[in-house]
Amino acid sequence: MERDRQFEELRPRLFSLAYRMLGTRADAEDLVQEAWLRWQSARDEEIRSPKAWLTTAVARLALDALKAAYRKRETYVGPWVPEPLIDPPGTQPVEMAESLSLAFVHLLESLSPAERVAFLLREAFDSDYAEIAAALDTSEANCRQLVTRARRHLHERRPRFPVDRARHQDMLRRFLAACASGDPSQVAGMLADDVVVFSDGGGKVPSARQPVAGADRAARLLTGLAKKGAAGARVEFADVNGEAGAVLFAGETLIGVVAIDIGGHGRIRAVFLVNNPEKLTKAIMARP
Repeated sequence: MERDRQFEELRPRLFSLAYRMLGTRADAEDLVQEAWLRWQSARDEEIRSPKAWLTTAVARLALDALKAAYRKRETYVGPWVPEPLIDPPGTQPVEMAESLSLAFVHLLESLSPAERVAFLLREAFDSDYAEIAAALDTSEANCRQLVTRARRHLHERRPRFPVDRARHQDMLRRFLAACASGDPSQVAGMLADDVVVFSDGGGKVPSARQPVAGADRAARLLTGLAKKGAAGARVEFADVNGEAGAVLFAGETLIGVVAIDIGGHGRIRAVFLVNNPEKLTKAIMARP
């Protein structure tokens, strides 16, 4: 059927949008499936553009899902980090990689649901303001304000410092070697003064229950974790949400994911550690 073909062609875009909205694979897949059901029952006269119709449907569903997710995450044990998406090194296309990174998707949590939807539709998926207004059931003028507020907020929290892939991977290798050395001073020398470590164990495995800020505290935490939790683990490098990352294995079991965010002066401004088993079981799958 023609509608089946149209939907399948757009499925990667829809999942990509849903994942950036919600930060979890299962929720994104559920949302895309709900959009499919609505697509099947829509009248032909309602659909001027399949791409616009389905993008709007996913955005509307995401708005409601985000409100529920934000409430649920208030009771999450420890820092919440998005589910990592892992691929072999070098398989990620450059386009849209920044908006997929763990650092960026995590930062999107600081926006209101409406700001997040408006910003992603405009900045990551190039929707026009008429489409955004339809998705949010508001005026185009209000959508422009939402996007402006979101853009300003994100820039204040995370100014852009583009880093090429080779430099990012080299920094990650040196960072992991410093952690494994057991010398906090080696690690601290690579960290920004205001670095923050987010360790997501979900209350299921040992991890820091609060974000750890500051180079000295972060260095002590990271060397301690390397000595205890990651001792003897096999490290493999991979693409984690479109950027250079590392995955840790005990035997054949994936036990952790490490990603870093590099800021000005070439120092690490954020470290993301994911060892919540529930998030790791679905991590190594095709990207959105």
